Amino acid sequence: MRVEDALSRMTLNEKIAVIHAQSKFSAAGVKRLGFPDFWTDDGPHGVRPDVLWDEWEQAGQTNDSCVAFPALTCLAATWNPSLANLYGHSLGEEALYRGKDMILGPGVNIYRTPLGGRNFEYLGEDPYLSSRMVVPYICGLQNMGVAACVKHYALNNDEEYRHQVNVIVDDRTLHEIYLPAFKAAVTEGGAWGIMGAYNLYHNQHNCHNEILLNKILKHDWKFDGVVVSDWGGTHNTDEAVMNGLDMEFGTGTDGLRAGTKNAYENYYMAYPYLMGIREGKYSEKELNDKVRRVLRLYYRTTMNRNRPNGFLCSEAHYAAARKIGDEGVVLLKNDKNVLPVDTLSVHNILVVGENAIKMMTVGGGSSSLKAQKEISPLLGLREALSCHNIKVDYERGYVGDVTGSYNGVTTGQDLNDKRSAAKLIEDAVAKARKADYVILFGGLNKSDYQDCEGHDRKEYGLPYGQDKLVEALAKANKKLVFVNISGNAVAMPWKNKVNAILQGWFVGSESGEVLADIITGKANPSGKLPFTWAASLNDVPAHRLNAYPGKWRADHKIIDEEYKEGLYVGYRGVDKFMTKPLFAFGHGLSYTSFKITNLRADKQEMTRDGKITFTVNVKNTGKREGSEVVQLYINDVKSSLPRPYKELKGFTKVSLNPGESKDVSITIDNASLSYYDDKKSEWVSESGAFKALIGNSSDNIIGEIGFVLR
Repeated sequence: MRVEDALSRMTLNEKIAVIHAQSKFSAAGVKRLGFPDFWTDDGPHGVRPDVLWDEWEQAGQTNDSCVAFPALTCLAATWNPSLANLYGHSLGEEALYRGKDMILGPGVNIYRTPLGGRNFEYLGEDPYLSSRMVVPYICGLQNMGVAACVKHYALNNDEEYRHQVNVIVDDRTLHEIYLPAFKAAVTEGGAWGIMGAYNLYHNQHNCHNEILLNKILKHDWKFDGVVVSDWGGTHNTDEAVMNGLDMEFGTGTDGLRAGTKNAYENYYMAYPYLMGIREGKYSEKELNDKVRRVLRLYYRTTMNRNRPNGFLCSEAHYAAARKIGDEGVVLLKNDKNVLPVDTLSVHNILVVGENAIKMMTVGGGSSSLKAQKEISPLLGLREALSCHNIKVDYERGYVGDVTGSYNGVTTGQDLNDKRSAAKLIEDAVAKARKADYVILFGGLNKSDYQDCEGHDRKEYGLPYGQDKLVEALAKANKKLVFVNISGNAVAMPWKNKVNAILQGWFVGSESGEVLADIITGKANPSGKLPFTWAASLNDVPAHRLNAYPGKWRADHKIIDEEYKEGLYVGYRGVDKFMTKPLFAFGHGLSYTSFKITNLRADKQEMTRDGKITFTVNVKNTGKREGSEVVQLYINDVKSSLPRPYKELKGFTKVSLNPGESKDVSITIDNASLSYYDDKKSEWVSESGAFKALIGNSSDNIIGEIGFVLR
């Protein structure tokens, strides 16, 4: 009623004004009717600093810093939906304080290749895991009266030439792999916003795509929120009007130009749309639908009388960031239990690597932040070990990117080092021979062609000659720990030569404290990989089948990229092609040990409207408290259509004291057994035999039990 009443009072000019930007990050309200301006801002890892009205450079404010939360790959690695809710809630409080009505996030695009530049912003390779993690994030954020804008819908798996890539994918793969997290965000999370992607599908850009927006999102899923264009993702008025776009941002007419009164009025859904209506080219039917959605968004956010208060950089937010980081760091390898560091017998530790000192909150694209603080791994370790009288020395080891600025935010670090690559290694090795431990912080950074928006990685190997450094240090010291700072997997040809490997992600403000927590044993690692860590690019299905990158058309305007691997992304491809990953999806070690036994089901048969519950006993057989993730995969014994050997359909994280055991139950229903029938355009399940596979990683199945669907 309130929406219809407001709509009836609006003039045509006012309707047009609310569906496009008036500045880099805001849209005009309706002042005459009491609707304030609507302010968006980038996420998803923190609230981006304010930029000038018409430019990307910083506005020069002093109160727009934030807490930098761990990147979403780290959140996904927690396998803990309650932390996703805490993440969204904390981010929502910061957004409210900063006067933001919509956060442009979270991101749920599928990890298809480890070369993807924005993989660090997403939730991994599995549609089920991504779905379970995105819903509580949205709920936590929107419960604060701040809209989530889930991105990038859909099939946005390339950064290089991202405006030109036309994805060719079969309907089964689209619905089973690339859409489930978006669907969950809408139908379960109740997302108020969806951001269209830059790329094309069926030769239409996804910010105004008839199939993705009108048919699937708005018709099939009954989405009642707004579709927001990615910044610069709108390309023509006709498609924008007719194919489901509701709010247009970032189109290339930004900035006041000579002879132009207001460049934002030249947007595709601004003056051209207005004139099209006046000239009879368009009716107001589509416009009114767009405006209804925008008004509904206002009532959910800016006009919400029950909106709570915001907080910025609070103790609780830093605690949340640290807790998420502690649970997200993954212990990939730990030979001879070299970790945690034995503080009673160790006297000196050598820290090596640029990533031990380089700030990672600045850079990487739109998720770049102006963090109030960022504790480096080196500083975090020194503070954690100072009370144990352990000396922590440092050597650079390699020089990567010495710059430290993005859109006017600078780190203030001087990372220049004039030593040659050989001298850097020589100096590190000399100290390594005398140290009790060597901890090398390497990996990637937020520079172009690494973990960064706008470009994809050019190679799977580590940059800056790090492999040579690892090999040299491994010869010099028997207790070498490699901490990989990245949002992506990397090649590790030296894996068997190092004692321990940690996946440290981009942890944000609390990086130093989190990594020190894990290395010293203050926190027991419980993270599990949200993607498959391939041994080589040839083991990644998209690369194995020469399906990445795509191929330019003859006119060199569009790249066609066919997803030839279909359903077989990540661990599904491991089973299909019988490859052996470096580290499997779902893999992650602990400083304690667990035993999973006594798998049973509450019934042997399930009807289509019923459920079945599987239970196992999990016991902590080690000497310290820890958490294990029980993972349930389903195998369709005989299907009329090809299906992956196993698919994740449930998981539970359980915390146990030494010697403690608990029963853990996971319940599935008919949806867990269904696949998308592209001939019927619907989800179907087939009667017959299935298996439930239980384990603590995709390559460590400890038990299976059969059941029948009737």
